[in-house]
Order: sequence, then C-alpha cells, then structure tokens
Amino acid sequence: MWIFLLSDPFIFSCLLISYMTVRMSTTDPWPNPSEVFGLTLFGKSIPLLLIAIMTFVLISSSGTMAMAVKFGYEKNRRMTFILLLCTAALGATFVGMQAFEWTKLIVHEGIRPWGNPLGAAQFGAAFFMITGFHGTHVSIGVIFLLITATKVIRGDLDHERPGFMTGRKGKYEIVEIMGLYWHFVDLVWVFIFAVFYLW
Repeated sequence: MWIFLLSDPFIFSCLLISYMTVRMSTTDPWPNPSEVFGLTLFGKSIPLLLIAIMTFVLISSSGTMAMAVKFGYEKNRRMTFILLLCTAALGATFVGMQAFEWTKLIVHEGIRPWGNPLGAAQFGAAFFMITGFHGTHVSIGVIFLLITATKVIRGDLDHERPGFMTGRKGKYEIVEIMGLYWHFVDLVWVFIFAVFYLW
C-alpha cells in the first residue's frame, strides 16, 4: 500500500500541473468556475454550492474512517462495521453527486471532453479527466470498504479465515490500510478542489 500511496500522487500531480499549464497557456477565455459549477435553487444561482457539499461529505467520511480504524484496534467488530458502512455510504454519496454534476455539465451546459461552448475547449478534457480519475479512486474505495466491512462483521479477521484481504489472526490491519487509502483519496480531493474549483 505504501508503494501505491507514494506513486499515485505523482499521477495526480501530473494531471493537476498539466491542467495549470493548459489553463495558463490557452488563448481562449477560461470559464468562470463560479458560473459553471453554480447550482440553481429557487430560481437563484448559488456558486459552488454542490462542490461545497461534496467536499463536506468526503471530508466527513475521513472522520468516520478514522473512527473505524480506532475501533478496529480495539477489536470492536460492531462499531468498526458500522463506521466502515458509514464511510462507504458517504463515499457513494460523493460519487452520486459527482454523477449529478457531470450530467448537469454534459446535458445542460453542453460541455464535452472535446469541446466547450463556454470558452476554452481544454476545460472539458481537463475537468472530466481529473474528476473522473478521482471518482474512479473513490468508487474503488467504496467497493473495498464494503468488502472489508463484510469481513469484519463475519469475524474473518478474528479467526484468520483464508481469503481475499484477510490479515493475521486477531489483527485489523486491513482496516488501517483501507484508512490510509481513504485519507489519500480525501487529500487528493482537497488539491483538486483548490486548483480546479477555486483558481
């Protein structure tokens, strides 16, 4: 896991640096994020509301994951299971909101990876590549959180049952490993939020 956690940031760094380079070098006007990512409620456009909610949900999931690791070390199967499910639910909620955001941009705004009616054509390619790559990481994390939660509640970690993602008897290291991955995904979102949505 440490090799992954050391190598994957390079990919995200390359994507974000490429985004910044393209944005600074394009001659076409870059769309204003406050307008593009605004959410209309009761006839009034509220800038970055959906993105703020998405960020809150993902950061909150980091808290539930930290508590799951704590209860895993205490060998409290029930609380570890519940908190892993809460983390997975928050992650799935984030992905669902991201799907809503993509639908809004594609259907209502006409933004595509190869074109953008609101300005620079590179905007769509950069947006869909970066947020899609991150969304894939979150989706994979949700799947593995559900697998880990199932193993915890069945007692596979306490009895060292053979199988996929089973550690040493009585050890909840897999919960901590999932925690490392989940915190990484959350940290990457903070950088994406700052660079893509606020800049």
